Amino acid sequence: MKYDLEIDKIIRTIKKEKAKLVCLQLPEGLKLEATKLVDKIEKKTKAKCLIWLGSCYGACDLPLELKNLNIDLIIQLGHSPWPYKNKNIKILNK
Repeated sequence: MKYDLEIDKIIRTIKKEKAKLVCLQLPEGLKLEATKLVDKIEKKTKAKCLIWLGSCYGACDLPLELKNLNIDLIIQLGHSPWPYKNKNIKILNK
């Protein structure tokens, strides 16, 4: 099955936010696509990407363990958006 991961939207958001370090958080079924997604993002932006390999059970399952890594943007791919607001970390979820 092919998914629309909205890569153009992700790239636009990274550029708009001027993110330098980005964390990708994907559910288990999409983790196989993570390295392809990183390659596309890093080719079209100045950002470096990390792949969160921990759990991702939904929009409320944020990887708070990353707070000390100075991540500029968390990109969370899943089924439904979470209206999360934090002035220190911006999150793009879909």
